[in-house]
Amino acid sequence: MKRIVYFLITALILSSCGSSKKMLEKGNYDAAIQRAVKKIRKDPDSPKDIQALDRAYKIANEQNLERVTFLEREDNPNNYEEIFSIYTRMKNRQSQVRTVLPMNLNGRIIDYPYVDYDAKIISAKRRAAEYFYHSGKSLMKSGTKEAYRQAFVEMSRAQEYSGGMYPDLEPLIEEARFKGISRVVVLVNNMTHINLDPNWEQDLLEIDTRGFENEWVEYHFKHLNDDIAYDYTIFVNLESIIFSPDDTKENDELYKKKIEDGFDYVLDANGNVMRDTAGNDIKIPRYKTLQCTLIETHQFKSVRINGNVEIISENPKKLIRKEPIGAEHIFEHHSARAVGDLDALDLEAKKMIEREAIPFPTDFEMLFNCTETLKPAIREGISKNRQYIY
Repeated sequence: MKRIVYFLITALILSSCGSSKKMLEKGNYDAAIQRAVKKIRKDPDSPKDIQALDRAYKIANEQNLERVTFLEREDNPNNYEEIFSIYTRMKNRQSQVRTVLPMNLNGRIIDYPYVDYDAKIISAKRRAAEYFYHSGKSLMKSGTKEAYRQAFVEMSRAQEYSGGMYPDLEPLIEEARFKGISRVVVLVNNMTHINLDPNWEQDLLEIDTRGFENEWVEYHFKHLNDDIAYDYTIFVNLESIIFSPDDTKENDELYKKKIEDGFDYVLDANGNVMRDTAGNDIKIPRYKTLQCTLIETHQFKSVRINGNVEIISENPKKLIRKEPIGAEHIFEHHSARAVGDLDALDLEAKKMIEREAIPFPTDFEMLFNCTETLKPAIREGISKNRQYIY
């Protein structure tokens, strides 16, 4: 029962908060109109909703007319998009309200004269398209990335409003888009004394680029063709690649275990086998010690790559950022062999001799494995400085 009462109270509160009267009081006139129309369709004789609709409709239209009159008198070509938006909003509002007209408020008939907004909308739309078209073309003459990007935005708006009145608009938009993009090429710069396989260098740059690119920045991880003028170059400078020698160390450990190895009879002074009180021969256990040497082998090899990520602006040519990077890969292997009686070994030692020594990886294999560690470092070096690329 308490739960039902709680839900009823909550519903009443929400209904009150969302009423057309509340929306009207808060100045949300179009929301108040939408709510009132919905209520009046269900209850055409709801006085509070009719009153709210009438007041909200008049105030909203009055405010819109004041604003649009000011914008038209100002005669600024940049105003026509807003003028178009206002007249469109007034037309949609009128269409919505007409679905419940006429209304009867306590015997008083409320109706509104129909206003044809189409001519105003068409004119504002055409003027807005004209403004954005010419503004976009003018911006493109400056030749900067920022201008091309803004030209793309404005001519896209012109396309939205023009309805095909400018045949050259589509290629202009494509040109603004192409010229507004900043292109970044990422290259490996081998500064070490080691000759690296080009395939390995290319594999090094196969990194996750999610989060790098945006609408106006694209990354290339190799030169696509000579016709592309890059705005930024990112060098992955490999300054040093250091391989450790193949290192093998051995460690010997002697295992001993005492085990029972038969028995001896206990003899009396006359050399006869002595017997216990039960008449059994008295025996003494005989022991022997087993020995085994465990020779442990530890194989070790490492490679360390040091370098930096260098971000260079091409126009003008200057160094923007340099971020140190590095990575290491280690090969380790433990094995063992035994000399002697294997029964002297404990369980762990016996498991160790099951592992045999293996060949050391080649330098190329070490380098290849190290790339998987270096790739995240390269990505991080670019990612943390991508705000400098725009």
